[in-house]
Amino acid sequence: MIERILKLEDISVESIFLWGARQTGKSTLLNTLFPQARYYDLLKSDVFERLHRRPALLREELLLADAMDIVIIDEVQKIPELLDEVHWLMTNKEIRFILCGSSARKLRRCGANLLGGRAIRNVLYPFVSAELPDFNLLRAVNNGMLPRHYLVENPERRLQAYIGDYLQEEILAEALTRNLSSFSRFLEVAALTNGEMVNYQNIATDCGVSATTAKEYFSILSETMIGYMIPAYSKVMKRRLIQTPKFYFFDVGIVNYLTRRRNMLPGSSDFGHAFEHFIIQELIAYIGYTNDGHTLSYWRTASGYEVDVILDDAKVAIEIKSCSEVQSRHLKGLKAFQEEHSQARLIVVSLDVNPRMMSGVEVWPATQFLQKLWTGKIV
Repeated sequence: MIERILKLEDISVESIFLWGARQTGKSTLLNTLFPQARYYDLLKSDVFERLHRRPALLREELLLADAMDIVIIDEVQKIPELLDEVHWLMTNKEIRFILCGSSARKLRRCGANLLGGRAIRNVLYPFVSAELPDFNLLRAVNNGMLPRHYLVENPERRLQAYIGDYLQEEILAEALTRNLSSFSRFLEVAALTNGEMVNYQNIATDCGVSATTAKEYFSILSETMIGYMIPAYSKVMKRRLIQTPKFYFFDVGIVNYLTRRRNMLPGSSDFGHAFEHFIIQELIAYIGYTNDGHTLSYWRTASGYEVDVILDDAKVAIEIKSCSEVQSRHLKGLKAFQEEHSQARLIVVSLDVNPRMMSGVEVWPATQFLQKLWTGKIV
């Protein structure tokens, strides 16, 4: 059993919302951490039918529970009406709930009771390097870090099923869009532009939809936790800055499947794109788990200088290069950033054999960088 970083310790004093994309391991985590908790799994048709028909059954069944008992409701977004009963039980019985699901979108769109801040939000990400004692960088970049995909040699059929299940169960079943075929095409186009600045009009043209629809599709991906918008760093000093956000899927394996990238090795452009995505994926998870108010953005000037990652208010600037030996030409973006933010710590993450200092820039091999990240030595 792989031990996850997220421990849900807030449940000792508060109820919790636990969100996460499909197959990140939410149910496994809950069963591991809380084996004695009362568990309502709304993926089970009999449980769903009973509570959907009469949500008040939840209150009636839990009236005999003890105060401070833990109750888990998995896939809570399937029956938004249950949240009124949960609210009452939290207030009047002091029962602690873990409300788990892959998306709060349906709850917000139907005006469901989100408990008025009485439940703490937690997110479970795919595996991260710090959770895997025998972490394999090449496998992570190729397979992605969803548990069912990382742990097998060839995850292609599982990735195919994952995309199919997402479209059928998340998009079609929840009626998030009326046109499943155009949304499927959009997924492929979004993957091809993964990690690039978002141009709604160009993407809309490629998909045969309006720019407004393309923007709504990106909103669906974000709200179902399939991807993230990364903002541009906006503090202008001297150079004029680009303010357009970038979009990244939540797991590099999904992009690999949608773009048909297979068996990538260092030295190829495909590996370079996937390697950058993977490092950013780890940084996003680290910020999410530490919950210390850190921010992540990217920096790009109108003249073309760019830095892949800016942490906080120019505290750390990170460039991600999949080369085996960083050269001075790889430092141009960082050096331009340093001219305006002299206090910033400058880092290149690469495939170098050993760490070194190069013209004031720290060069870290990827695995050593990740070790430093997850021990709190980067930010």
